[in-house]
Amino acid sequence: MALFYIKEISPTTKLAIWKIEEPESFFLGYVPISSDITHPKKRLQHLAGRYLLQYLFPDFPIHSIQIANTRKPFLQDEQYHFSISHSGDYAAAIVSSTDRIGIDIEFQRPTVANIAHKFLHHEELNAIALNDLASLTVLWCAKEAIFKWWGLGDIDFSEMIRINQFSMSEEGIIEGKLLKHNTIYPFKPEYKIFENLCLVWVIG
Repeated sequence: MALFYIKEISPTTKLAIWKIEEPESFFLGYVPISSDITHPKKRLQHLAGRYLLQYLFPDFPIHSIQIANTRKPFLQDEQYHFSISHSGDYAAAIVSSTDRIGIDIEFQRPTVANIAHKFLHHEELNAIALNDLASLTVLWCAKEAIFKWWGLGDIDFSEMIRINQFSMSEEGIIEGKLLKHNTIYPFKPEYKIFENLCLVWVIG
């Protein structure tokens, strides 16, 4: 067993991180694999993410997962809302029986500074140093989590997802919003740092 982190947000909403140390055969005993995933590491990430869904809620109907045109996995009857993310040898999942949710997990890497102008609004860029990899990664994860919550694609990260300034620490809350269809959706993504691994989740 390689459970890295687990959090019960409420009786209806839980999240967890799994450090992938098992062979593929371990996960195949619990969850199916999509036949179009051929890369060994991506197969392990895929399996670990879905394994977590049932780990968090044993009655999760894993075989009923469908894939939308936007590539978002979902359950037709919305018995559970869920979101999955992977980075390196880690998989993260959040599941809720009551709320739409999103999650993202990423390692801090220098490449995030090279694409900052693509996902940050100019006001956000002016408020952060490009060598602050922790903050940049948290902001990227926050926007990705909100994007997953939205689930319908067609989102410009820099213009439509805005993050207010926040004080970086090992864990905290960010104030943000999604601007879409002349509507403002407010969010308060929560984040947690594990050395150089960043986790962000959002509940809408």
